[in-house]
Amino acid sequence: MSKPFSLAALFAALSFAVISLLAAPSPARAQNEKGAGITIAGDADAKDIGLPLYPGSHRYKDKDSDSPGVNFDLWGSGSGFKLAVLKLQSDDSLDKIADYYKKHLSKFGKVLDCSHPSPNDSANKDKDKDDKSNVLTCGDDKPDSGGQLFKAGTKADQHLVSIQPNPNGQGTRIDLVHLAHWDK
Repeated sequence: MSKPFSLAALFAALSFAVISLLAAPSPARAQNEKGAGITIAGDADAKDIGLPLYPGSHRYKDKDSDSPGVNFDLWGSGSGFKLAVLKLQSDDSLDKIADYYKKHLSKFGKVLDCSHPSPNDSANKDKDKDDKSNVLTCGDDKPDSGGQLFKAGTKADQHLVSIQPNPNGQGTRIDLVHLAHWDK
């Protein structure tokens, strides 16, 4: 996967995970194969995401039966894939939360504001699809209506923060994502 992360890629990655699981050897065999493994957890934490949880926030579920996060790792033969997602909710404003996460995202490099992409991002959209560099761009990623979206890192190891008004009208929803892949 050399393309930049997009929200559509999240769904593709989860589909890939399910297909990989169905095609994978039995768990006993996978555990005995040296240097390969899979981790699937129905939740994620700050360590999995690589970002702190917003102070005073709490985990958010769309429905009672949903999980507020997911943590998926698949590796073997020097290659691997990681996807960690955590949904939070806060009573604070979008701008206050955005300021907090822009500061923390900066430890991964330049923080991209995909809410207001620069003209260069639009001009380089087609070039980006063929770009073999590891420079992260917004690409086709954009926030939901009324929201904000920030990214930092590289194409191979990126962190994403999506902030939007909560659909139920109470507070602000925060989605934290860590997506990484590596090859030999």
